[in-house]
Amino acid sequence: MLERTAVGVYHDGFTFAGNFAYMALLAVFSFFIIAAAIVGGFGQTDVGTEFVEAFLVTVPPSVASALHDPISDAMTARTGPLLWLSAIIGLWTTTSLIETIREILHRAYGVEAQRAFWEYRLTSIVLILFSVFFAMLALSAQFIVAGISGFLGTYFPLVQTDALWLSLSNAIPFFVLFATLYLLFRLLTPRQYRPRQYPKWPGAVFISGWWLVITGLLPVFLKYAANYQLTYGSLAGVIITLVFFYLVGLGMVIGAEINAALAERPWRNGISE
Repeated sequence: MLERTAVGVYHDGFTFAGNFAYMALLAVFSFFIIAAAIVGGFGQTDVGTEFVEAFLVTVPPSVASALHDPISDAMTARTGPLLWLSAIIGLWTTTSLIETIREILHRAYGVEAQRAFWEYRLTSIVLILFSVFFAMLALSAQFIVAGISGFLGTYFPLVQTDALWLSLSNAIPFFVLFATLYLLFRLLTPRQYRPRQYPKWPGAVFISGWWLVITGLLPVFLKYAANYQLTYGSLAGVIITLVFFYLVGLGMVIGAEINAALAERPWRNGISE
């Protein structure tokens, strides 16, 4: 399995990681514009800002600082019909990222596209809209956890509510990330490999862990590579963001190759999800 994964990553990983990084940088703005339009339609404009804050918690501080103001400006620069027009255009950009992930999975499994281009794009649009509502539910979960923590602190003083809230609030982003990746693998994996005997969770677990590792280690690396600001000047924040998304994309390829390697094992029928 390790050899199969390593060969697949060597042949496709670095190219797809670069493509993923570029599309992710474009799509992150488009996604939040779409989110702003949808939540604004429900009269919950403040929720868009909370979306941004919840997302930035999951990335390294240097990436968060580089993205915070541009994303906020992109979400608030337009209102009314212009916002919806931007959201419609942004759907295309965001679906391009979904299609990149789909292509990563198809290449990992060695399968050619079997459906029309417009069918894949339509599926990606539905998936993005679902992701916005899923993000709303995840954000609501944060408030529910805070309410439970406050309730326990009021009626059960012996419970260390601050520690409980910190633990749960840190765990929620990981589980949301895992659930999102698992959903992507379930929906974007080639059709013949979607049955339950072909596990999807190992790749989702790996990428979730990989995301947490690079989120923790990238600031440490930057601490000892201070000269990057002299090299890239005002573009340093953008370059670091691209590096982060590149590493995430590489992890995406590895996760896809792991699932594909497991699908080819002779004992795969004994594996269940």
